[in-house]
Amino acid sequence: MSTESEHHIGLPQYFSVFGALMALTGLTIWIAFQDFGWLNNVFAVGIAVIKATLVILWFMHLRYSSQLTKSLLLVSLFFFLLLVAFVFADTLTRGMLEITGRPPVIGG
Repeated sequence: MSTESEHHIGLPQYFSVFGALMALTGLTIWIAFQDFGWLNNVFAVGIAVIKATLVILWFMHLRYSSQLTKSLLLVSLFFFLLLVAFVFADTLTRGMLEITGRPPVIGG
């Protein structure tokens, strides 16, 4: 089945994306051994997001997909971030209520 919107990505483009992923992996390893304080996690997550974006766009061919597929990815990403926000809200507010008979919160 061949459609007009079908795109073929050449081998050089795959290898350049692969090279970028390897470079970002090397940067992640280098950052892991540096002390940037609280920014270590920010750098690690930022690099992971860039790497995931490269994999999704090129290796999973989202770059050339239909608008419906791109919209479904954005909706899924929104609900994932909403779930993460609820988990953070729950975790950060656990020690705020004093409930009798509840064991003490560890680390809180």
